[in-house]
Amino acid sequence: MTRIAVVKKDKCSPARCGELCLKKCPVNRTGKECIVLVDGKAFVNEELCNGCGICQKICPFEAVHIINLPEALKEDPIHRYGPNGFALYSLPTPVFGKVVGVLGKNGIGKTTAIKILAGVLKPNLGKDTEASYRDLIERFKGTEAQKFFEAVQKGKIKIAYKPQAVDLIPRTAKGKVKELLRKIDEKGEFDRIINLFELEKILDTDIDKISGGELQRVAIAATFLKKANLYIFDEPTSYLDIKQRIKISKLINNLANESTAVLVIDHDLIILDYMADLVHLMYGKEGCFGVVSMLKTTRTGINVFLSGYLREENVRFRNYEIKFEARAPVTQKEMPVFTSWRNIEKTLGRFELKAKKGEILKHQVVGVLGENGIGKTSFVKILAGIIKQDKGEVTETVKVSYKPQYLRGDSREIVKSVLKDVIEKYETQLSIPLKLESLMDRHLNQLSGGELQRVSIALTLSKDADLYLLDEPSAYLDVEQRLTVSKVIRSLVEISGKSAMIVDHDLLFIDYLSDNLIVFEGVPAVRGEANGPFVMEQGMNMFLKDLKITMRRDPESMRPRVNKQGSQLDQQQKKEGKLYYS
Repeated sequence: MTRIAVVKKDKCSPARCGELCLKKCPVNRTGKECIVLVDGKAFVNEELCNGCGICQKICPFEAVHIINLPEALKEDPIHRYGPNGFALYSLPTPVFGKVVGVLGKNGIGKTTAIKILAGVLKPNLGKDTEASYRDLIERFKGTEAQKFFEAVQKGKIKIAYKPQAVDLIPRTAKGKVKELLRKIDEKGEFDRIINLFELEKILDTDIDKISGGELQRVAIAATFLKKANLYIFDEPTSYLDIKQRIKISKLINNLANESTAVLVIDHDLIILDYMADLVHLMYGKEGCFGVVSMLKTTRTGINVFLSGYLREENVRFRNYEIKFEARAPVTQKEMPVFTSWRNIEKTLGRFELKAKKGEILKHQVVGVLGENGIGKTSFVKILAGIIKQDKGEVTETVKVSYKPQYLRGDSREIVKSVLKDVIEKYETQLSIPLKLESLMDRHLNQLSGGELQRVSIALTLSKDADLYLLDEPSAYLDVEQRLTVSKVIRSLVEISGKSAMIVDHDLLFIDYLSDNLIVFEGVPAVRGEANGPFVMEQGMNMFLKDLKITMRRDPESMRPRVNKQGSQLDQQQKKEGKLYYS
């Protein structure tokens, strides 16, 4: 059996644990040096390791991992980040004429894999030196990957790559948006692309002055402007609202033709399903190793991902199945009102916000949908008492716990001091399902976006409150984490008798979690109006009408899916006025 050892150096602290792994390792006790200190961190000699796993069990910081790999992984990895580092064992396959999606949890090498395909990262085949194209061609002999690397070597494939971390772009790119885009316009399509991505209003703005959503659209537009026959998009929907996501997914899907291939990573299952023709699943252990599955049709691949079991490879990568339920119209039960509002008006600069009448009941989870810049966050802040409305009234009889949209991670505070109440009162409900134990001894400014998000959600839900207001809790989280968060919120609401309001752009997340919907209509940055709450069917019908799309449920997994525009089912549901699940 192939075995690897991974030591997460950011977590390893021999000085604080007293070098437990070195002292308890049975191989070390025989006089051999299986585990030693190198540059002040534990290092495991994989050739000497017998796989007992004692070091992994006793490490208080979850820094050491001894992994028995699936039997199929007999060859060296495609890439490894040094001895005891993360290992990637296969690569996705671009297919000309198709959009290929890559689906998997965070930390299993999706970005590493597409960086290799994009030529941004040179793979090392598990060795100390970079592999040449000749090495890669030999490694993938007899596969589609061989043909791909041969074509890249001969200059027949030109690649355009949109990176994941668009927020880092202003660190390297300086100047106004139009100047930067004109410099990379290889197609001579500047005006058409600017119009497609609705960038006219920010062309004269410096790149470091635009919002996350604007930065994302600029990055995608820049990728579109390059002459290429392989386009790679790493998380193109982050920071975008649902309307923008639908539009971007259509544009990306239209890129693929007989001479052009497209690869996409995304955590929004509804959008990935909508834009991809085929998918690779990626499985493994976060921060330790990753494996790419064989290609599957998008519908089948997503259903397999939800099931947690790859039948062809005989691999169970999750010990539970993710299930959805069909939603029939529900009759509202008589429940106490937690908070209500009437004829709210608020002017914020040139923007006007209105909310006629609504209420939130006990035991209720209310989803909030609408475009960016249409007043959702401002409305939540009014209910939270953070800002005061100009007109109208809000019931002031409830305690509110509010998680903001943008998270601050610049504090040196230790996580366990921030989450004191979580540790003392909510270990089972929050700490364990959100996997916070391994983060407790770290500083907030050391956390990734996803880790900081989970800490922020736990902190919000641990407060003594009647109503929890969470603004974009799915941001930075992978698919599994999003569904776990929705279960955590749902469970807390049902058990405690509290209520929650969730602002988010992931329709699957909102569908999985919400009892009712508030729908925002209006013109971004000009005016917004909150409508509802409505029962799910009524609210989704209102929202989908504006998007001009219809949705159905997959007969196998019961997950929501967007119908192909103009299809027979799409036309039928529009004719019947039932846009939300036929």
